[in-house]
Amino acid sequence: MPELKKDLTLYGLTMVAIGSCIGSGIFLTPAQIAGHLPSPFLILMVWAIGGLMAVSGALTFAELGARYPHAGGIYAFLREAYGDVVGFMYGWATFLVVNTGAIAALSLAFASYLTFIIPMDETLKIVVAIAAIVSVTLINVYSVKMGELFSNVFTGLKLIGIAVIIFIGLFLGSSATNDFSIASGTSDFSIPAIGLALIGVLFSYGGFQHASFLAAEARNARRNIPRAMIIGSSVVCIVYLLTNLAYLYLLPVSELAQSDDVAARAVSTIFPGASVFIALIIAISCIGTAGIYTLTSPRIYFAMANDGIFFKQLARIHPTYKTPVNAIVSQSVWAIILVLFWGTFSDLIVYVLFTDWIFLTMAAISIFIFRFKKQEESPYKTLGYPFTPIVFIGLSLFLVFNTLIERPEQAGVGLLFLLIGLPVFIFFKRRT
Repeated sequence: MPELKKDLTLYGLTMVAIGSCIGSGIFLTPAQIAGHLPSPFLILMVWAIGGLMAVSGALTFAELGARYPHAGGIYAFLREAYGDVVGFMYGWATFLVVNTGAIAALSLAFASYLTFIIPMDETLKIVVAIAAIVSVTLINVYSVKMGELFSNVFTGLKLIGIAVIIFIGLFLGSSATNDFSIASGTSDFSIPAIGLALIGVLFSYGGFQHASFLAAEARNARRNIPRAMIIGSSVVCIVYLLTNLAYLYLLPVSELAQSDDVAARAVSTIFPGASVFIALIIAISCIGTAGIYTLTSPRIYFAMANDGIFFKQLARIHPTYKTPVNAIVSQSVWAIILVLFWGTFSDLIVYVLFTDWIFLTMAAISIFIFRFKKQEESPYKTLGYPFTPIVFIGLSLFLVFNTLIERPEQAGVGLLFLLIGLPVFIFFKRRT
């Protein structure tokens, strides 16, 4: 039986961890965050909290990835710690909403930003979005190495573009644009507002764990998966803090809160004709991240199929290209269906994030389960254990419960969606 090809290097895995985080979030969510927290100090603070969550999560998942370097990453951790049903529910949510929804939204965002360069009507935008999904699908079916190269190139390009924005803001903008003092944020501080702002922040930070999905195709996975997640999350944290500081050097908070196109508006304060350049950066960022998601998450469905709790056809490996072809193609087909019947990503972001972080929290808790059971000694130990995972778990629980209280309708839809998965799991379990 064909096996997945171990072609991914540390550099490639690190670029996956960085590229899956830096998508459209850093360009689209700052306005939403400024709407909840109209203070430069609080805005930077909440991005720092998100960075703390990402780095502590990466340190925690690094041990899990070294302990279980199997296809599917978090799916494998959850299955080993809690059993098939929890592993299935994570894969179910990833396939039907979290990952496919992100690919659909990113492809639509890619088409929308291309209109700054090539004028298009709504029908043509949908055609371009579908063509983008088909393109990244073919790349990832053809070769995991080709998928890695695509990730490396597009992640490098988006980092160069963001570096330009940071340079313009920090060196041509002015710190006098806003009041950065702690006192400026005291009147606007509230715990629920911090929690709501974290939704946009963590949507932007989400993705560092995608490197773990590729463990079965990584060279020296026990060493390289942990390093990739830690390096990737640290780089993203620094990039996001500097990018937001650049925005705040270019735009007053009141204007930032009204700017859906914050990057273009910020840079245009210095270079009025820069909208095409910024649109190109965002388009590259969107298609690059869509390509990474097309590369990583099918390994979850592949692992589920191998375990007998999903369609067995998804475990098929292409005999020539050694990639999980059916898992990749089925994910892309569903993403295209979502493109055709899509609303806006803001309609989904709350309950998608709510659902995703339930499982991320459970995955982090599993480190205590594995340590207690003393299962399979890990070659990597989490730095700062047990405080590092406790920090991640505590902040994640705050996010989940605050979302449940402040956005009960969207969170309720997420919980309903998970419940629908239970009879589906029972069906597959009975078949096996």
